[in-house]
Order: sequence, then structure tokens, then C-alpha cells
Amino acid sequence: MRRRLFLASAAGLAAPFNSGRAASSSLDPVDVELVLAVDVSRSVDAEEMELQFRGYANAFRDPRLAESFAGGPIGAVGVTLFTWSDWNIQEHLVPWTRMASLAECQQFAAMIDKAPRRTHLYTSISGAIDFAGRLFGQTFEGTRRVVDISGDGINNSGRDLALARQAAVEQGIILNGLAVLDRTPPPGGLMSQQPLDEYYRERVIGGPGAFVMAADGFEAFEPAVRRKIIREVAGLPGPLIEYV
Repeated sequence: MRRRLFLASAAGLAAPFNSGRAASSSLDPVDVELVLAVDVSRSVDAEEMELQFRGYANAFRDPRLAESFAGGPIGAVGVTLFTWSDWNIQEHLVPWTRMASLAECQQFAAMIDKAPRRTHLYTSISGAIDFAGRLFGQTFEGTRRVVDISGDGINNSGRDLALARQAAVEQGIILNGLAVLDRTPPPGGLMSQQPLDEYYRERVIGGPGAFVMAADGFEAFEPAVRRKIIREVAGLPGPLIEYV
């Protein structure tokens, strides 16, 4: 696959986020604070990246997603989206947005459509987890805090993944994974050490009810995203790994 690399400034250091979770009257209450973390490392080519962005945007245009957002005790969720690659490269592309209606979901989808598409180099899941942790408590106060990490590769940059996961779980954050089982992995057998769905199950996800949604290639990304967000917002029980 042809890949183009773009230079970008670091969007915050991938250090552990501050401990403590103090509620504030200035924060808007929601049922769930949901952070969408999207892999843009070099294993994701331009076509696959577009499938990811389009998958997220189309999922938020689905009325069923809006219905799930409005179905909780508060009747609203807060969602934000960033892309990640190297340990020190994360781009916060879509700000925290409150969603309780289809119109608000469609506005969020439009922001995803307009977001820049930039590819970088390495795959730092640990850096993505650390960055995601620092996004909570800025705008909303959710009864649950969830990070939705999508990717097609293993951690190869930044600090130890186990330490990043432990820090997040100790903060009360639930880490869910969307593992893209890429049918055209990079050469050299780098992806053959362990199936990615198992890797995400054993090393990435964490917290009460955490699960992996496994997409059979980027073509299955859109339905996987839709099912995953509905399940995690509703807090529905299900298999540890669900395949799409």
C-alpha cells in the first residue's frame, strides 16, 4: 500500500494523566463521556482512513444511535474524537459535543466529514490511552467514562501499554477496542505474532464490561462502529469479543 507521511506538531505529551475525579457544578451532566480514538498510523492507507472517517460519520447519522443516546436516565451523552499515531502525535479533531437528538448527532457527523485526514508513522496505543484520559472532565460529568480505541496494529511506540491501561482503569475509565482485522497487513510478518482481536482482548481493553468489536477488514468498519457505540452507551452485556 502506498502511504504518505505528514509532519505535525505534538498535541500534548503522552504522560500519565492527573489522578482524581472531582465533580464540578460547571460541568454538564451526561450518561456517558465517550472518547473516540482513531488510528492514523502508516498501516492505514488513504482509502482505509476514509472508510474509518466515513464509518464514524455515517454511524452518527443513524437514528438508532440517537435513540440510544436519549435512552439513558439523563438522556444525553458527550462525545469527542481524536486521531493518534506516534507516542507524541494526537490530533483533537472534533471537540466535546452534547448529543441527545438526531439533529445533534448529524452535526457531529458533519464535523467528522470536515476533519483533516493526516497519516503519521508509528502505532502508540499507550499514547492514545494517556491522551484520552486527559480529555475527561473538561466539559461533561458522565456517570461512565469510556474510551473507544480503533486500530489495525499493535503498540510499537511510547511507554508500556500495560502501564497506560492500568492508569486509565484506576481512573475509572472503561477501555473498549475496535480491532480491524486487516486482510493486507504490512510485510515482514509484524502482525503475525498474535491475532489482533486477541491482542486487544488481552492487552488493550480494561474496566467493567470492557469488550472488543472485531471488524473483518475496513469495509466492515461502519457497521462495527455503529454496533459498538450503541452497546457501550447502553451498557449492554455481550461477548468479550464480538465479530462483524
